Amino acid sequence: MLSFTQLRSARRTQRRITIAATLAIVSATLYACRDAVTSVDDDPDGLGAGIHREYGAPIAIGNGHARSYINIDTKNGNTPLEIGVTFEESAMEGLPMDMGSHGGHAGIDLPLPAQNPTSYKLVELDWNPMGHEPATVYDQPHFDFHFYTISAAERNAIDPVTLGDVGFQTKASNLPTAAERFAFYVPVAPPEGPVVAVPYMGVHWADLRAPELQGAFGHPENAKLFTTTILHGSWDGRFIFDEPMVTRAFIMGRKTAVSPASRDSVMALSSAQQYRNAAYRPDAYRVTYDAQAREYRIALTQLKYRQ
Repeated sequence: MLSFTQLRSARRTQRRITIAATLAIVSATLYACRDAVTSVDDDPDGLGAGIHREYGAPIAIGNGHARSYINIDTKNGNTPLEIGVTFEESAMEGLPMDMGSHGGHAGIDLPLPAQNPTSYKLVELDWNPMGHEPATVYDQPHFDFHFYTISAAERNAIDPVTLGDVGFQTKASNLPTAAERFAFYVPVAPPEGPVVAVPYMGVHWADLRAPELQGAFGHPENAKLFTTTILHGSWDGRFIFDEPMVTRAFIMGRKTAVSPASRDSVMALSSAQQYRNAAYRPDAYRVTYDAQAREYRIALTQLKYRQ
């Protein structure tokens, strides 16, 4: 089975956190005339009156900005329908190639909207200009979108230095119950040995059916170039994040796609037999382009209340 030991640089530094916080303050100030920390759009995507999109504060990236958002159905008790990340068109240009101490990728925490009826507490945006391991699989320039159901403090506590090697591996090896696992997903681990946890993230679970992984899983004839996929993450007995990974090329391709289905690509997700906590959970994720807003969107969608 694949090893993601070096899937991405894991060490978070105070420098990165400070930079991200500074960018948030500067970006929010620059956007003062356009949006407050949270803004609302009526009838996003033509969903109908009463469906609102709440935005979080913008963060500078590339030549533009990214920000989180949540679509909320105000007609039905402020039910969340979708949570995601938007990019201005210009944000896809001028992306950094040298990420300094972050080992080739950058991680930025995007503030969530003030009104957040979902179970997600944190959205982390990672840009991987050279991709990451495994080589020949995820080495395309792409973004990772971590939607965490834990706080930033809890995520940052996934720390091998603080926990020690034994404590860290013990928590990593404490996997969710079989009934809580997503169909066709397996934890990343070497052929022989314990599961591998990425510090400050957790154990990544991969879909055995993912086209880009077929070569590694013994079916090279079915392997395809990575464009988009979704992973899940666990730590100390529970799932803590959902992670769409999407190449820059695939995101930008939604603008020029010929068919409506390709311009708004919606991919169904595996489900579990049971969930530890009652919450709104996605049945799909989507990658789309909004010509009116001139924004790209990557989101967990079709949220349904499950328990």
